[in-house]
Amino acid sequence: MNISENSRVWIYQSDRVLNTEEEQRIQQKLDDFTSQWLAHGHQLAACGEIRHSQFLILSVDEQVTGATGCSIDKSVYLMKEIEQDLDIGLFDRFRIAYREGNQVINCSRTEFEDLLNKGELNSDTIVFNNMITSRKELNTSWEVAMKDSWHGQVFGSKV
Repeated sequence: MNISENSRVWIYQSDRVLNTEEEQRIQQKLDDFTSQWLAHGHQLAACGEIRHSQFLILSVDEQVTGATGCSIDKSVYLMKEIEQDLDIGLFDRFRIAYREGNQVINCSRTEFEDLLNKGELNSDTIVFNNMITSRKELNTSWEVAMKDSWHGQVFGSKV
């Protein structure tokens, strides 16, 4: 689906890398869900995708139909169902993802702080800012240097 860059996004980070079979199962669930996702009886212009075998992303073009509290709740239920089906965690906001060369590394906040303290990561380390809210930000501000993200504010004294 061709979706506007102004579309709203929600990013769910897995606590581990997904294998190909898991990705296929999840993508099918995302496709099935978004093709039937309604807000007050109106079809949402939505899509779901997986990036880097770790990030589940839902997008809704709210210029077509706006997401509502109930429709957003339904998406959360979907993510909880995926968690249970595949024994993964999608709601741990203390997990941090960053780039190490071409690899995406996913670790706990404690592990991230340890790496900063050891000097293995720094303010130029590329991190994933899962707090972004639009497709435009997904394409321009999702992968950024730590100093340009909330990570820099939280961990700045350790860099």
